[in-house]
Amino acid sequence: MALALRPPRFQPLAASIPATSTSCATSARPSSSSPPAAAAAICAAASPFTEATSSSRYRRDAWSYTAQDPSFSSLAASAAAASGRRDDEIALQLPELRRLLEALKASRGKGSEGGGAASGPGRVALVGTGPGDPDLLTLKAVRAIQDADLVLYDRLVSNEVLDLVGHGARLLYVGKTAGYHSRTQEEIHELLLSFAEAGANVVRLKGGDPLVFGRGGEEMDFLQQQGIRVEVVPGITSASGIAAELGIPLTHRGVATSVRFLTGHSRNGGTDPLFVAENAADPDTTLVVYMGLSTLPSLAPKLMKHGLPPNTPAVAVERGTTPQQRMVFATLKDLVDEVHSADLVSPTLIIIGKVVALSPFWVESSEQDALMNENSNKTEARRWQFSSE
Repeated sequence: MALALRPPRFQPLAASIPATSTSCATSARPSSSSPPAAAAAICAAASPFTEATSSSRYRRDAWSYTAQDPSFSSLAASAAAASGRRDDEIALQLPELRRLLEALKASRGKGSEGGGAASGPGRVALVGTGPGDPDLLTLKAVRAIQDADLVLYDRLVSNEVLDLVGHGARLLYVGKTAGYHSRTQEEIHELLLSFAEAGANVVRLKGGDPLVFGRGGEEMDFLQQQGIRVEVVPGITSASGIAAELGIPLTHRGVATSVRFLTGHSRNGGTDPLFVAENAADPDTTLVVYMGLSTLPSLAPKLMKHGLPPNTPAVAVERGTTPQQRMVFATLKDLVDEVHSADLVSPTLIIIGKVVALSPFWVESSEQDALMNENSNKTEARRWQFSSE
């Protein structure tokens, strides 16, 4: 079916920064808030999901280094222009982090020397930022972000959310992509522990909900074993936020009696064995696949093999709830080809189930396809007529 885009509702911060790439995708996306013929353009450089190694994303981090040492400004610029290897990022951030850690420890020491009780360990808040739209942040998440001394944030945290961080706080990128981790999970654990022990108010920012495929449980378990207070601030998980954006009820009386969240990656790599379980192919269950873009070609046929009808409605949504949102509606049997044709990239969420057909965009996509097929048939008829003459 047709590729559709989300009409912009807020201006991404990076849009005002000169683009480093001219590669854009343009398409029309009918909606109630925009004319059917309206077109929207997407540029990778304007995305709130820019990597730490891009100039726009790195510029947001660099301010925390320039305040105390002017040399960090040139270092940040050179690192942004370099290959972006993990070693470069660590070399940039460690000196400032060491100074911050020493300052926190010294502050605690002065408190005890002055006759007062030394301040105890700090705390860590695991904060979910939702699927991308900053309007979906909870009030509790906003307060936690604004009160933080140190913020460790992931790749899917938008610049609009980072703008809420107080000017006295430090930002540290610890995001991960397929094949590239700016920090290992063990290093993230140690960073959280070190600054919490030094008395800092640490916020760990995660896209979506920290406890839904966000490894928040691992971080919480590690810190609690070390005696650190941990608070979890839930976020709207991508399944809920994106489904609401598209008008898809994840459960619906008489259509879907349950919903199941799956991850597209297993610890051993490849398609998780859970994908091929019989209950994962239940026509009355809505399946939501996180991080499933690369494994979709193996997932779709296995679901059909285990009983899910080939004409089951499905949708793949790239960068859901953001101005860069792109979505592909198709039946399960056609989804892989349609996603490939649209060249969707991560992060992409996949929803499979009869409830997808309840979305108003499913009807629009079907009508667009019917119109395209009708025009194609007319063109073929004219060609046949001319060839006959």
